[in-house]
Amino acid sequence: MTFATQMLVTHPGTLDVDTDALSRCIDECFSCAQACTACADACVAEESVADLRQCIFLCLNCADLCETTGRIISRTAKFDRGLARAMLQACAATCKFCGAECKHHGEMGMAHCEVCAEACKRCEEACQALLALL
Repeated sequence: MTFATQMLVTHPGTLDVDTDALSRCIDECFSCAQACTACADACVAEESVADLRQCIFLCLNCADLCETTGRIISRTAKFDRGLARAMLQACAATCKFCGAECKHHGEMGMAHCEVCAEACKRCEEACQALLALL
């Protein structure tokens, strides 16, 4: 059981959102934020760093948006469905763009970009799954 799940289960308030989908999305958002941050850092260390500027910017933006989304949807005492939907839509879209860019670089042999592309895909899917329930 993840910490997100434990916090949702032990929260004294009531929540009318599927806790499995919510905790999965929280976990995937934070995981993707970390992967994107690490990928941007790895891109900076590449010899071809100038060719990776777009990837770096997308990764940094995706990391920030994923972290913020994870934080907002973790606040369940007064769950704001409108804000959650807006953040989940933005997060899913950003993950889609970042994931596509990283997948492209991963296919060119950058293993860190392959890992990041997978994290983005999983986060996008989790955001879409939660959105479908809101």
